Amino acid sequence: MVELICINCPMGCMLTVEFEDGVVGTVKGNTCKRGEKYAQKELTNPTRIVTSTVKVENGKVPVVSVKTKNDIPKGKIFECVEALKNVVVNAPVNIGDVVLANAANTGVDIVATNNVVNV
Repeated sequence: MVELICINCPMGCMLTVEFEDGVVGTVKGNTCKRGEKYAQKELTNPTRIVTSTVKVENGKVPVVSVKTKNDIPKGKIFECVEALKNVVVNAPVNIGDVVLANAANTGVDIVATNNVVNV
């Protein structure tokens, strides 16, 4: 048995999952169907969206918020964050602009989540 807290909706259900030899069995405790899907994915292929900031040159603000365009393997989070440490973008920056392509060789781009105008 494995216990998880589902993070797919605000309910935060406590899930009890039968999990043996890499196979997910019965999922209990979920109040919606998303809980069962979450347990399956979390135990067999956990992924996350990564959020951070990167430096901006010539902008009205010194940093812009960014995130992975899609979720990435949980094991690649720190590699992804490490790659962002050296990223600097020039203003203007628009929501959706790619600030780092193929982050940590995941095939997922990191995009701006805010606009930054020139100084």
